[in-house]
Amino acid sequence: LGNNRRRIELMTSLLLSLPGTPVLYYGDEIGMGDNIYLGDRNGVRTPMQWSSDRNAGFSRSNPQQLFLPTIIDPEYHYEAINVEAQQNNAHSQLWWMKRILGIRKRFRAFCRGEIEFLHPENRKVLVFLRRFESEQVLVVVNLSRFAQAAEIDLAEFAEMVPVEVFGQTPFPTIGHEPYFLTLGPHAFYWFTLQPSEEQAAAVAVAPQLPSLNVKGGWVEILQGKNGSQVERVLPGHLKGRRWFASKARKILSTRIIESLPVRAGGLDTLICLVEVEFTEGDPDVYQIPLTFSSGVRASQVLELNPHVVVARLTVTGEEGDIEGILYDAVVEDAFCGGLLDIIAARRQRSGRAGRLRGQRTRRFAKVYGAVEGELKSAPLGAEQSNTSLVYGDRLILKLFRRLYRGVNPELEVGQFLTERTSFSNTPLVAGALAYEPRKGEKVTLAILQELVVNEGDAWEFTLDALQRYFERVLANPVDTGELSVASESPLACLDEEIPESVEDAIGGFLEFARLLGQRTAELHVALSSRGDEPDFAPEPITAMYRRSIYQSSRTRADQAFELLRKRLSRLPAEIRGEARSVLNMSNRIDQRLRSVVDRKAGGKRIRCHGDYHLGQVLFTGKDFVIMDFEGEPARPISERRLKRTPLRDVGGMLRSFHFASVSALIAGPVRPEDIPTLEPWAHTWYRWVVVDFLKGYLEGVSGAGILPEDRSQLGALLDLCVLDKALYELMYELNNRPDWVLIPLRGIASIIAEGAPA
Repeated sequence: LGNNRRRIELMTSLLLSLPGTPVLYYGDEIGMGDNIYLGDRNGVRTPMQWSSDRNAGFSRSNPQQLFLPTIIDPEYHYEAINVEAQQNNAHSQLWWMKRILGIRKRFRAFCRGEIEFLHPENRKVLVFLRRFESEQVLVVVNLSRFAQAAEIDLAEFAEMVPVEVFGQTPFPTIGHEPYFLTLGPHAFYWFTLQPSEEQAAAVAVAPQLPSLNVKGGWVEILQGKNGSQVERVLPGHLKGRRWFASKARKILSTRIIESLPVRAGGLDTLICLVEVEFTEGDPDVYQIPLTFSSGVRASQVLELNPHVVVARLTVTGEEGDIEGILYDAVVEDAFCGGLLDIIAARRQRSGRAGRLRGQRTRRFAKVYGAVEGELKSAPLGAEQSNTSLVYGDRLILKLFRRLYRGVNPELEVGQFLTERTSFSNTPLVAGALAYEPRKGEKVTLAILQELVVNEGDAWEFTLDALQRYFERVLANPVDTGELSVASESPLACLDEEIPESVEDAIGGFLEFARLLGQRTAELHVALSSRGDEPDFAPEPITAMYRRSIYQSSRTRADQAFELLRKRLSRLPAEIRGEARSVLNMSNRIDQRLRSVVDRKAGGKRIRCHGDYHLGQVLFTGKDFVIMDFEGEPARPISERRLKRTPLRDVGGMLRSFHFASVSALIAGPVRPEDIPTLEPWAHTWYRWVVVDFLKGYLEGVSGAGILPEDRSQLGALLDLCVLDKALYELMYELNNRPDWVLIPLRGIASIIAEGAPA
């Protein structure tokens, strides 16, 4: 093949896609070449080229003592072509070979399928179909060293979509006319032929569970060659789960990289760590505990919790076939109890590449207490971004679904607050589950915390308060001229008196807003209280930090506005006008963000909550308890652990109050004809609630030295944090809930209307 990379890849693709068992001689995977001058078959028995070291890393002997010589031809010399060099280059032939072998393994049609040759008029283009059961793979190969075009008769597959296997890229839908393709020199395509979206929607009214088969025990389905059966069906299961964070990305493949055994109450479970590879971006790792049941229990799970079922599974043993289901074990009391036992007893469970280890904190005994018998366990409510398991009225275990290398910030911060500070308005951390690989950083799988008795989160409490507020306003109309809807920033209103009519309408919620501000301040003071611990020691706000947060926010603004322009035509007609107005504010927004760079700012950078809003706070009836220190789950742990200005959390809470005031108006039980009357009242509620929150917060952090003392510096920094959060909300709503885009749009417009801090 003349060491031509295109030809090598072309011939390898034919080797792997045509019928028969493909054979690769060692060295073929790196393009090592052969010594054709050696007799018999010795040409392909030369020493393997492992590295550029002596004798290609094959032997430390004198080169003249080798039974067969190394390849020293300049084109294939072991210093140029070796495993070590190609292993470190993701674009090398070695990595290309690994990828194409992995893809071939996913399609049974290549090893057991029938073959049917198609005959385009261009004889330089080879086309054939491989079929097995429901799999249909179309292979198109250009055998010429020049670009070629071909028309292929695919009328049999009309209305189907060819999806390119390597990148999962959909090509134009097949019609009744010959299908036209162009190919570069020595290029090839592997396509799967899939139903179009319309066909899939018509057929998949009630999706059927996939069926799998395994011999021996059910655990064999997750191991060795059998594991590929589960890996093929996992993408369909993941897409339907609330905790799967990448629904907008196209899954390329899944791979079970570890399985950790948990046996409790007669139930065998394997905690599977599943690597999900996408067509774009880095892969993710998810935690899925899987178990098997048959008979009555299988019927109960199918009836009560069908969403946890991965597949139907038939296990063939010496006593015949056992039909059951493979499903997520979080619905099993025995599994939940087993996790608690591993933490309580600090047990370990070994897997293929590491171990599962339970750990408990010094507060475990205080939280667990004296319990007679086992604590009854149950999953907590509907699916969220993680899965929570409740044990009686004492403990809650958060099972992290999406995993990251390193200690999860929720465990790190929670344990710090529990053991190193006196802050009591957060759940005590009792223990955790960790995966410790033999190589690399450990991974936090779950965190065990005190279960706080509460009346719901602060978000629901706030919406209820807003509903009562609107009812009072409508029942006792007041001239809107009496409302204080000044355009100054909240900081500028700190010294103003709230109008009596407004105070009466808002009622006792103002006191709760001030209390939440105090608790937020106490949290930040606690997080900055240990200068002797490097991970939590406060650091000064430098010019470089101010520049970095400006650049980060500016990038977010560019991304948000670009997305808004693309989605503008899809937005509801009544929103487009406000969207265009915000787009016209781009220069003013940049000026507001830049104001942080243009002035000095005192204060400190500390570890923060990271994703602070009303939904992250529990209301006990008299007080607030702050939870969920995980940070924004979409960001890597290294970024979530960064120290930031505490005003980042304050800005998040201010935006949450605004979000509540507008959502209660447009999505709450408010009559459409009352909305014009209530709009100025909603703005007034937001303004004075935020003022009281800030009063409580600023009083609480007074003397701690973590905020700028100068009011203008404080205002500029807070302004950036609030605006950055609003831009984040705009992107989130555009991608997930276009009907809610109005709220961040109004938030951005309101911030700009307030004017820059003095």
